[in-house]
Amino acid sequence: MNPRTTTVRSASDRGFSLVEMLAAVAIIGVISFLALPNLIKMRTDSERNLAIARCESINMSMATYIQVRGRVQAASDFAGSSTAQAKYSLLTPYLAFSQANLTDYIPSGYSIVFNSIDPLQKVTLSQGSTVIAY
Repeated sequence: MNPRTTTVRSASDRGFSLVEMLAAVAIIGVISFLALPNLIKMRTDSERNLAIARCESINMSMATYIQVRGRVQAASDFAGSSTAQAKYSLLTPYLAFSQANLTDYIPSGYSIVFNSIDPLQKVTLSQGSTVIAY
C-alpha cells in the first residue's frame, strides 16, 4: 500500500498577494475612469435624441390635426388654447404612445414652445436657454 502523502501549503500558496489585489483594483479603477465620461455622454445624447424624436412626433400630429379638423378650425382651436398643455391636449389623440401631460412626454430638462399652426411651423425645442435646431 501506498501511504497517503499530505502536502503542507505555505501561506504564500493559498491566494493572491496584496500586491496582486492592489494591481487588479488599480486596473479596474483606470478602466472605470476612462469609460465613465463616455457613458455620461451617451446618456445625454440619447435624451437629446428622444426629445427631438418627440418634437417630430408633435409636428406630425399637428399636421394630422390640420388635416382632420381643417385649417380654419384648427387655427381657431389653437388660438383658443392659451397654454402649451392645452395645445398638447388637442394633439394627444393623434400622437402614438402619448402621455397625459406634456411635461411627462418631453424629457426633463427640455421644453417646447408651440408656434403658429396657420401656417404650420415646427415646435421650438430648447434645453435651458439653448434652442436646439432639428
